[in-house]
This record gives sequence, structure tokens and C-alpha cells, in this order.
Amino acid sequence: MSYTETDVSSASAAMNKYCEELDGEVAAALAVVGLSAERAHKEAEIRDDMIRVAHRSGASLRQLAKVSGLGRKTVTAIVEAGRTQH
Repeated sequence: MSYTETDVSSASAAMNKYCEELDGEVAAALAVVGLSAERAHKEAEIRDDMIRVAHRSGASLRQLAKVSGLGRKTVTAIVEAGRTQH
């Protein structure tokens, strides 16, 4: 496997962001956890946007809850939050 200079720079930046005072295995683990949390947050934002699109297109709250694995109250809150943003 090969890495570009950009890959190495990104990894170094993550290490500095999440664990600048630590070294070794703990630092690497913290960097992975931090990057995973960032990715999960971004994916949740995308999921929420798609829930709102699907609802505007006619999907029911029950259908959305079923396919997303979320409760109806959570799906309702996501849909309602989209209404207050616009």
C-alpha cells in the first residue's frame, strides 16, 4: 500500500488535533476515534437530509422510521428540525 503526501499530512493533522500530548498506541487510537466521530456526524447529517427529502416526497414517518432504524419520535424531530431551518 502506498500513501500520498496528502494522506500523510491528513494523518498527522488528525494526530495533532485529537492527541497532541500523547504518543504511541493511545494517540493512534484517539485519532481513529476522533476521525470516526467526525465521519459518523457527517453521515448522520446526510441521513437526516435524506429523511427530510423522502418525507417531502411522500414517505410516511412510519416508513422512514422502519428503514432508518430510528424511532418515530426521532424521525419526527428530524423532519420538524428541517422545517425550522427553512
